[in-house]
Parts: sequence; structure tokens; C-alpha cells
Amino acid sequence: MANQMGMVFSGLDCTPRRRERLPEIEVPTLVVHGRRDPFFPVGNGEAIAREIPGARLLVLEKAATAIPEAAIDEVIEAMLTLG
Repeated sequence: MANQMGMVFSGLDCTPRRRERLPEIEVPTLVVHGRRDPFFPVGNGEAIAREIPGARLLVLEKAATAIPEAAIDEVIEAMLTLG
């Protein structure tokens, strides 16, 4: 977990800023965010989904930073319904 978080935080101040490039994404995109994420509130997932043209947001109510096995079918279904 610490290694994963280290990788996330190491990319926050990169150049070019990753967030600024989100509008360039041209493929169907599903943003998956866990409601129980202790580091990044759901608002972060909402902001990312807003900045990617046509993106869909799926909030997993019982998830934190990983997709639980119980939610895999829900994620697959959401992916299959992307344009």
C-alpha cells in the first residue's frame, strides 16, 4: 500500500500536468472511484470524469482504493455500456 501511494504522490507535480491533458482523451472512459477512499474524496473522481469528454463515473459505495471482488460484475457491466 505504501508503495502504491508513493507512486501516486510522486506524479502529482509532473510536467506536463496530467490533469491538464484529460480533455485530450478520445476513447470511451470509465472513471471508477471508491466512496470510502481515505486519501481522495469522491469529488476527485467527479472532477476527473467532468474533464474527460464523455466520461462516465462509477462510484463504488463499499470500496476504498481498490476494486473489491464483490464489485467486479458492476465494473464489467459499466465498461460494457461505454460508447
